[in-house]
Amino acid sequence: MSTVDDPRKSLEFLQGTLEVLILRSLQTTPNHAYGISQFLERQSEYEFLVDNGSLYPALERLLQRRWITSQWKKTPNGRRAKYYRLTPLGRTRLVAAKSKWMRFVEAMARVLAPVR
Repeated sequence: MSTVDDPRKSLEFLQGTLEVLILRSLQTTPNHAYGISQFLERQSEYEFLVDNGSLYPALERLLQRRWITSQWKKTPNGRRAKYYRLTPLGRTRLVAAKSKWMRFVEAMARVLAPVR
């Protein structure tokens, strides 16, 4: 077993990351699960590949926390799909989570920076 990561593999999510990314994906417009996963893949330049086994439980957790709501609608191609929308509570959570993640990223960058 190699201890070196394969750079061709997609990145794995840290705990809590997927929920924040879902909230971000819904910031501007409601979307269905497939649309959310496509948004995340495109925005991450295909580093984050979201499988249904991770996406649907995360959506369910967000619904239970009332950070998102859902409603059945028709897609542009006429199929019925559950659309998810960010709630005011979810917007507040997204702002807080984004601030925390930015601090985390900046701290990681400082630690991983070359020694001077």
